Amino acid sequence: MLLPALVLAVAQTREHARPMNLNPPVAKRQPTVREIHGDRRVDDYHWLREKSSPEVRACLEAENAYADAVMAPAKELQERLYQEMLSHIKQTDVNVPYRHGGWLYYSRTEEGKQYPIHCRKRAEDAPEEVTLDLNELARGEKFMALGACAVTDDGGLLAYSTDVTGFRQYTLRVKDLRSGRTLPDRAERVGSVVWAADGKTLFYTVEDHAKRQYRLYRHVLGEKDDFLVFEEKDARFNLHAFRARSRSCLFLVSASNTTSEARFLPADRPDGEWRLIEPREHEHEYYPDHRGDLLYIRTNSGGRNFRLVAAPVDSPGRTNWKELVGHRKDTMLEEVELFRDHAVLMERRMGIPRVRVLDLRSRDSHYVKFPEPVYEVSPENNREWETTRFRYAYQSLVTPRSIFDYDMEKRESTLLKETEVPGGFSRANYCSERIYAKAPDGTRVPISLVYRRGLKRDARAPLYLYGYGAYGYPLSAAFNSNRLTLLDRGFVYAIAHVRGGGELGKRWHDDGRMFKKRNTFTDFIACAEHLLARKYGARERLVIEGASAGGLLMGAVTNMRPDLFRAVLSKVPFVDVINTMLDDNLPLTVAEYEEWGNPNQKDDYEYLKTYCPYTNLRPVAYPAILIRTAFNDSQVMYWEPAKYAAKLRTLKTDSNPLLLRTNLEAGHGGASGRYDYLREIAHDFAFALMQVGIAR
Repeated sequence: MLLPALVLAVAQTREHARPMNLNPPVAKRQPTVREIHGDRRVDDYHWLREKSSPEVRACLEAENAYADAVMAPAKELQERLYQEMLSHIKQTDVNVPYRHGGWLYYSRTEEGKQYPIHCRKRAEDAPEEVTLDLNELARGEKFMALGACAVTDDGGLLAYSTDVTGFRQYTLRVKDLRSGRTLPDRAERVGSVVWAADGKTLFYTVEDHAKRQYRLYRHVLGEKDDFLVFEEKDARFNLHAFRARSRSCLFLVSASNTTSEARFLPADRPDGEWRLIEPREHEHEYYPDHRGDLLYIRTNSGGRNFRLVAAPVDSPGRTNWKELVGHRKDTMLEEVELFRDHAVLMERRMGIPRVRVLDLRSRDSHYVKFPEPVYEVSPENNREWETTRFRYAYQSLVTPRSIFDYDMEKRESTLLKETEVPGGFSRANYCSERIYAKAPDGTRVPISLVYRRGLKRDARAPLYLYGYGAYGYPLSAAFNSNRLTLLDRGFVYAIAHVRGGGELGKRWHDDGRMFKKRNTFTDFIACAEHLLARKYGARERLVIEGASAGGLLMGAVTNMRPDLFRAVLSKVPFVDVINTMLDDNLPLTVAEYEEWGNPNQKDDYEYLKTYCPYTNLRPVAYPAILIRTAFNDSQVMYWEPAKYAAKLRTLKTDSNPLLLRTNLEAGHGGASGRYDYLREIAHDFAFALMQVGIAR
């Protein structure tokens, strides 16, 4: 229990901003014992899972007060960082409109308002219609996030969903865009949403108690009872519904982390039967789209990095699949964007994204050219079917996000807008590069770097290393104006593209999951050591950051090499791996057996035990650590970092700060308002700067 005197001391210190003699909060120890596979596990802080307990709330509030007190000397620095980051954002701005169903849709922001305003026009010079103003929806709420957003073919109705807690639990509503009236139709715990062609039938998926999207319902506007179309029984699988760009087909994909199957329905037959394309088979993933009388399917049958096949709509099973683009060991086919006459293949080779345009009439293909060696490119809003233009977003570590239209016939890119970065930014002041570290097993691990031009590699600069490494998700070499506050203070910013991610295809993911998960951690350590050996920065000024599964990375490498890092920023960290994966009532647990393993199996348990951060805390000197979590996090429950911090306080032998900050009104992504979120970043950067001796 938190002692009343301690709570008073925290409050007084917070008021007078004198943290020097402040003792950190001490959570009570209440052992919970569990035996598994003959192993007796004692958890002193299991009680922190009681979310409704006033004692738990008091513990988190005391930690926040302590963190405020410790950070009080950096209050002016935090404000300076916030103002600098704000100065690099054009607060009143408009996104590039995209055409859809006879309308131009876009969003815009206004200075002083936390959330975007979604709008449309009939033409560029036509009057504006506001479809959704999230600032208005957020009135009286402490959190606001937009989920699904789908308009009927005639543009008359908008189906949208919002979350007001941060728990990623969305409520579906329908707005009549002609009258501005919100209809009484409503559904709870909604995921994907898609309209049929009739403009009155709506399909939506809902989640179960473990936040798994498991049911598809059909709703007809005005009717009270909805029809259950499909239920996914396997707890490893999630449902996702979408409509093809051709507008002719609806699809329902049921997928685990390694396996998928799909069904489809003609969009003009909402009462019809959803047809299965190919029955699920373990570790076979396939994802369909539609064009004319064919289904186009991205599949990993025949190779882990996927290929593209086509099959007749009338007989879509695997026996009728005909290959259009073959599998390549060195190239990951990440996505296929299908148009009437073209397919755009989003590929990744050697960690670099590539865009390949395939003419479906001639079968000729070519690659879009980009000006920098290291960059990120992704599809933008491409809603039109009969078009020769493909819209994409391009950016790099030194180039702000830029929107282009690419003419697939003329092979020309046209810049529509480059994000304006005010406040004196010039890309000429910064350099980026890609280097490689050697992992203990000899694997070359890519590192993306950005720093202020004129850097002297004399092993003196502060160094900031970011990592993730899970789910096959590739970390992008994207622009971030907030990062300028670090670069302009002399930091070298690095991204470690460790195994477990998807930078080098499915193999890269496979080599960093399940019984190869430790590669993720040793890769990251190798990246840090390589940067230091190449004199990009100083060992005593090395700061590392990771979030969610990247927080697991932070916990694991800090246990393995606590001597290597000066400071650690661990955000919504997945650090109590074994206890969480033993609880199949929690969100994500069963579905993630294919990523981490199932500790109910002895071999899986023994391997997880070698790296689980909470399990492996020990009495040594640790770096300075800032842990950030959120009370309504549905992905990594707040108690994981809370337990981790409480246990670490009893073991660490150093005097470095250990701070736990809990946003009591948000979820996994932190604050939802753009200004509130910016203040969180300013706080975290101030912590990093303090640890490396920068106070300006």
